[in-house]
Amino acid sequence: MPKPYPREFRDDVVRVARGRDPKTPLKQIADDFGIGESCLRNWLRAADVEEGSQSGVSSDQAAELRELRRRNRLLEQENEVLRRAAAYLSQAHLPKMMYPLVRELADKDAPIRVPVTVTCRVLGLARQPYYRWLAQPVTPAELKEAYRANALFDAHRDDPEFGYRFLLDEARDAGEAMAERTAWRICSENGWWSSFGKKNARGKGKKPGPPVHDDLVRRAFSADAPNRLWLTDITEHRTGEGKLYLCAVKDVYSNRIVGYSISDRMKSRIAVSAIESAVARRGQVAGCIVHSDRGSQFRSRKAQRALKRHALVGSMGRVGAAGDNAAMESFFSLLQKNVLNRRSWETREELRIAIVTWIERTYHRRRRQDALGRLTPIEYETIMTAPATQAA
Repeated sequence: MPKPYPREFRDDVVRVARGRDPKTPLKQIADDFGIGESCLRNWLRAADVEEGSQSGVSSDQAAELRELRRRNRLLEQENEVLRRAAAYLSQAHLPKMMYPLVRELADKDAPIRVPVTVTCRVLGLARQPYYRWLAQPVTPAELKEAYRANALFDAHRDDPEFGYRFLLDEARDAGEAMAERTAWRICSENGWWSSFGKKNARGKGKKPGPPVHDDLVRRAFSADAPNRLWLTDITEHRTGEGKLYLCAVKDVYSNRIVGYSISDRMKSRIAVSAIESAVARRGQVAGCIVHSDRGSQFRSRKAQRALKRHALVGSMGRVGAAGDNAAMESFFSLLQKNVLNRRSWETREELRIAIVTWIERTYHRRRRQDALGRLTPIEYETIMTAPATQAA
C-alpha cells in the first residue's frame, strides 16, 4: 500500500486547485502535481468538510473524539490507582511503600493495566527511584534513599526555583533528614536543579556549535541512483506579514525536490517536517546520506532523531563554507530569481502558493537541465530508473 502524501503537500495542492483559473480543468492541476484527478477531488471534498461547507466528520472532530477516549481511559486508570492504593495501605502488616503497587498495576495480566507514568503521577512518586528499585532487590539503604528522593522531588515540584540546599531543608521538615552532600547527589542524579541556577547559554552572536556529523560529501555532488544523497537547507523571504521560511530536500541523482516544508518560524520542526515529507514521498530511503550546513535546526535533537528513525545518514559541511552545500544553494538561487524576487508579496499565503506551484509544476516538469541531458527531473527519473529496475 503506498504511503499517504504529507499533509502540508495536500494542503498546498488544494490551495492551488481552488485558486486556479476557471478555464483550467481540474485534471491539469492534478497532472502538474503528479497525482490522480480522483485523488485531488477527494482532497477538495475533505477540505470542504474541514471548513464546514460540506457535511461529514472533520479531522478536528475525529481528533477531539480520540482525545476524549484517551482522557476517559486515563481517568479509569487513575481511579484504579486510587482504589488499589487505599486497599493497599489499609493492611497494617504491609509497609507503606508504594513501589510494589506500581509494579502490580503495570503488570500485563492486571484487570486494568495502568502505565507506570500514570501511577507515579497520581501517587506523587518519582519514576527514577522506582525503576532503580525494580532493577534490583530493595535493601534498607535503598528504601531509605527512595524516601529521601521522594521528599526532595516533592519539594522540587512545589518550588522549582529552589536549589538543593533549600530542597534539603524542605525534606528535613517532611521527616527525611540527610546530609547536604547526599541531597546534592540525589538532585544531581535526577537533574533537579534550580530553574534560576544556570545561565541560559542561548543568544545572538554565538558561533555555530560543533557538527554532529562528519562531512561525508566533500563537495562531490553526484549519485548513481535515487535516494543515495540528499541535500537540504533553509531559505527565507520577506512578505508584508513577515518572513516566510522554506526548508527543501533535494535528491542529487535527479535534482528533484523530494520534500519540503514551509513555515513562518525557523524552528527545528521545519527541518524535521521536510525530512518526514521526503521519506513519505520516496519510500525506501535507508542508508541515504542527508547533507546540510551546521545550522541549529539540523543539529537539533529532533532532527537527529528523525534521521535515526528512518535509518538516514547525516553529513554536515564547514562553517562559513557555502561551497560545501553549493548544489543546494544553486536551487535556492533559481527560486530567488524565478519567484521570490519577481515581485513584492503581501501575504505569506500567496508566496507559499507561488513557491509550491513553481516547484511542482515548473521546476519538476517543465524546466529542462543541462546536467540531466536536457530532461526535467521527473523525466530523468522516469527514463533512467526504468532500465536499472529491469537490470536488477
